[in-house]
Amino acid sequence: MSISKREFLKLSGLSAAAAVMAVACSKEEAVASEGSGLGSIIGDAVQIGVDERLQRIAKAQSLMAEHDIDAILIEPGSAMLYFSGISWWRSERLTALIIPREGEIGVVTPYFEEPSVRESMTFGDDVRPWHEHEDPFERVAGILRDRGLKGGRIGLEETVRYFVVEGLAKAASNFDVVAALPVTQACRMYKSANEIELMRKASEVTLSAYEHVYTSLDKGMTPADVNALMRQAQSDLGGSAVWNMALFGPASAYPHGTSQPQEIEDGQIVLMDCGCKVHGYQSDISRTFVYGEATDRQREVWNTVRKGQEIAFETAQLGTPAGEVDDAVRAYYESLGFGPGYATPGLSHRTGHGIGMDGHEPVNFVHGESTALAPGMCFSNEPGIYIFDEFGVRLEDCLYMTEEGPAWFTVPPDSLGEPIGRMG
Repeated sequence: MSISKREFLKLSGLSAAAAVMAVACSKEEAVASEGSGLGSIIGDAVQIGVDERLQRIAKAQSLMAEHDIDAILIEPGSAMLYFSGISWWRSERLTALIIPREGEIGVVTPYFEEPSVRESMTFGDDVRPWHEHEDPFERVAGILRDRGLKGGRIGLEETVRYFVVEGLAKAASNFDVVAALPVTQACRMYKSANEIELMRKASEVTLSAYEHVYTSLDKGMTPADVNALMRQAQSDLGGSAVWNMALFGPASAYPHGTSQPQEIEDGQIVLMDCGCKVHGYQSDISRTFVYGEATDRQREVWNTVRKGQEIAFETAQLGTPAGEVDDAVRAYYESLGFGPGYATPGLSHRTGHGIGMDGHEPVNFVHGESTALAPGMCFSNEPGIYIFDEFGVRLEDCLYMTEEGPAWFTVPPDSLGEPIGRMG
């Protein structure tokens, strides 16, 4: 079901605000009720198994010994899922995973959550519940003592909240609190073959959804209309944790959008940035279309961005500092009069970011980043160009580093006339 602007103006018996809400809801409800007609393509996707998680624990423990860290504490989120398989959420009540340098993992959680947390566990049996009137950090200290740890250094995963620091300072005062980044990042930055395959499948879901939605774009559509189509397509194809962004015309010059009203018009840029997860692993793909006939200016900028992507890919060789990828793209843009540096008109954000279980992970293709590229690293490659009050163009495809060099998850499109691309 679609409602044109003219039909909208004919609606009676509703206030303007109520009419807008009714139109938006009816369109989204229509998309949801009709579906995309697409079927799931993730049936062959293999989840991460217990053996691989145990290997991750073993690697973490080896790194802890190397960096003189006696235990690490992780709150719910992607890191907890990565190491333990426990899928949980954060609240004001502490649930935590403790990985000691030696011995079995331990879990602390509220008493009434224990049965549900155990359902989520894939290995390990040391779960220590706490009641509402008790201090959960005493349970953490108990796990440390039972692993033979009376003092030393306890590392915190980078997203752990400050109240945990305070709690540990009181209950485990013989321990110094340090960053666990040398352990957690050194594990998560380098993806296994299984992780690569899950990211490839997530990318296939998103790229297939783009193929479907591109042919459905229509004059008068709003960003909400396009997002609803893309959300439904990715979900029907098997993606979870789906996210979408659509920007039209001058709004496309703002990388993360604007709240200004937008509708698709003839000859207008349509920039989309979308992704999903498959078994916990992310896709992130951006495409820029023109609705109707493109201008020479639009084609020129689109082709420049596409060339920037190729320069980034060719520069991303094993052993190359990640920052040099950004520098190479920016040097090319500056030779054409964009920039300088991060100034607009030009590329106002980094060329790419790490990606895996989270949409943004260390390290980045950004000026000054000295980390050398190595097998297993995964990145977005998205050197857009943004021209305020005119339009923006972003093409984003993710790559992964192999023993031979970079490889595409999705291959960028060759031309604005065929703007989808293909699987790598």
